[in-house]
Amino acid sequence: MDISTFTAYFLRYGEAAIFVIVLLEYMNLPGFPAGVIMPLSGVMAARGKIGFVHVLAVTVAAGLLGSLILYALGRTGGSRVLERYMDRHPEKRESLERKLDWVRQRGCAGVFVAKLLPALRTLVSIPAGILRMDLVKYTVSSALGILIWNLVFVGAGYACGEQVFALLGRL
Repeated sequence: MDISTFTAYFLRYGEAAIFVIVLLEYMNLPGFPAGVIMPLSGVMAARGKIGFVHVLAVTVAAGLLGSLILYALGRTGGSRVLERYMDRHPEKRESLERKLDWVRQRGCAGVFVAKLLPALRTLVSIPAGILRMDLVKYTVSSALGILIWNLVFVGAGYACGEQVFALLGRL
């Protein structure tokens, strides 16, 4: 999918397209990268197609829902899946246990920081669920991290407007 195809979807389906794409990205599923859709959404807000606060709320809601789905998967069956995986791949056990310990030791602060790091922001939800982190604390720390991450990307699109749109069009 190229930028012109996505733009057509956005113009046709508006915030629903933004929500679905960001949701898929936060669930770590293949889709159009949220790092592209969020600046483009900011550009559309700058053009008056959707309000800035509204697009930010839609992306945060989608990101939080995706994160909560992965948290629930980790909480309901993640430990069994992880154990089977480590049994089949014992060479990865130590690394995976270190990562779980990192989340366990840092708790909500670790989730918040992980939501600001590209490689970890979608994956941290599963270990948080496996570790049965308090749902309210997990939700608050995730929402704050997602808000900051999305604010940067949507805000960049809004602030840079046409320059971002032209750059994305060349990708």
